[in-house]
Amino acid sequence: MAETDTIIESRIDAEGADQLMLAGVNDGNFQELARIFGVRVVLRNDELVVSGPWESVQKAVQVSRHLVELSRMRAPFDTMDISRFAEGMADLGEAGVIHPDDEVRIVLPGSRKAIIPKSEGQKRYLEAIRANDVVIGIGPAGTGKTYLAVACAVEALYKKRVKRIILARPAVEAGENLGFLPGDLQEKVDPYLRPLYDALEDMMPHERVRRALEDTTIEIAPLAYMRGRTLADAFVILDEAQNATTAQMKMFLTRLGLNSRVVITGDKTQIDLPRPVDSGLLEVERILSGIDGIAVSYLDAKDVIRHRLVKDIIRAYEQNTDPSAAAAPGGEG
Repeated sequence: MAETDTIIESRIDAEGADQLMLAGVNDGNFQELARIFGVRVVLRNDELVVSGPWESVQKAVQVSRHLVELSRMRAPFDTMDISRFAEGMADLGEAGVIHPDDEVRIVLPGSRKAIIPKSEGQKRYLEAIRANDVVIGIGPAGTGKTYLAVACAVEALYKKRVKRIILARPAVEAGENLGFLPGDLQEKVDPYLRPLYDALEDMMPHERVRRALEDTTIEIAPLAYMRGRTLADAFVILDEAQNATTAQMKMFLTRLGLNSRVVITGDKTQIDLPRPVDSGLLEVERILSGIDGIAVSYLDAKDVIRHRLVKDIIRAYEQNTDPSAAAAPGGEG
């Protein structure tokens, strides 16, 4: 019998792990490991037992160790994460675990969950935010650009490194016309800003978010509202920056005041401007790279943390890009 056909059993120490988090609902995480690798996975006391063909077990053990480590840190994951870990086993290291250090692990007061990078690209992105005053995060939808930037902003506010958070987005219509919707100006632009509210409310209690918005400790506004201001003692995020014009981008960057951090996020494939070449994101990527204190961090399909099909969709579009269509406005990200 060949070594690869030999049935073996491997035991992984799971002491200290949150067993419910490790197993998932109705042992869903173990079932996903079994589906991907063709092995059997059971939890016996403080040991995770993986059995099956030799080669399959070796691969499953790498991912299983990572899941145990995440469960020890109370860092949530789901079956889609497991599929992604399985695809990126080469990034898990010799022991099969990414060990997020204190520089990239975010634990917010009042929250049991830790926010940690789920890919090497996300880890580099968080490290860039820690080390630079201005970070430009470029990547496709679903890579966590905005979510991780908001997490860093909330952490900085809790730790009193800044006095306020300012979240901005260009109010550019992605093929839809909101001009005839009822309501005042704020009600008309709120649909553009909703993803920022959602990210905040995932990290802070709803009542605290409400109070912070009322006393302007947190401000969420269209990019045009930044004109003429100096943004000091603030963590400032410009989201969907591919839809900021070159003039708007220059205006925004020159608002930077003392003791402020800026994170700019965008997706170059989803430009909704009438003339995509006018995108300020494309310009800053080109002219600001190499300046001390400014970092450009790239994420790609490997860093996608949404539904597994999002990654396949992004790759399909990348492989079938029609150069003649590059000038056409993109869709909403």
